Amino acid sequence: MRIRALTLDLDDTLWPVLPALERADRDVDAYLRQHYPHVARAWPIPAMRALRAEVAAERTDLAHDFTAQRHLTIRRAFAHCGIDEAPVEALWEIYFSARNSVEFFPESMAALQRLAGRWPIASLTNGNADLDRIGIRAHFTHHVCARDTGVPKPDARIFLAAAERLGLSAAEILHVGDDPELDVVGARDAGLRTAWINRAGHPWPGALGRAPDVDVRHMGELVDWLERQG
Repeated sequence: MRIRALTLDLDDTLWPVLPALERADRDVDAYLRQHYPHVARAWPIPAMRALRAEVAAERTDLAHDFTAQRHLTIRRAFAHCGIDEAPVEALWEIYFSARNSVEFFPESMAALQRLAGRWPIASLTNGNADLDRIGIRAHFTHHVCARDTGVPKPDARIFLAAAERLGLSAAEILHVGDDPELDVVGARDAGLRTAWINRAGHPWPGALGRAPDVDVRHMGELVDWLERQG
């Protein structure tokens, strides 16, 4: 069946997310050291990361909502220091601004522009990347995220929600992402076609079942493949 639209993962597909996350942690820590030095001493960056992991492990009901997890982490850190009213909104704005200051992989923007010129694209992500802040909203017809749908990848429901938004059957959509399980297996099991952005050139993990429809090193190669398909 002809591919009529794409769903596209964001973090580690269009840009490496780790540098942005690390910068966000540093910016939050700098604010705490300036305005709440006793909180900063109690919760240096490694301790704050451990606390967030603890929150995620305890609150599995928030597995789809990284924003809520971080808000709860802030409140717990401040409560531990005897402060009931944590400056959640101020700290979240600092974090969110840095988290969305991403640097694209070299070929990503040109590839995204080529794709958007020919196919409708829905972003499909477990994370909380903001298309408007990043400046790429115009390239997407829809934005589908775990927080809004209530379920994260690889749950089939998030992929089917994207198909519904696009107004197409799952088999008419190619999902593109970097994660073998979350992206490829999740989309495949929901009935979508699949493209693996495999930057390191790893062999497909056979334990995950059928390989993706296309295995490419980067987004530019994907666009070339799609254009060859007509």
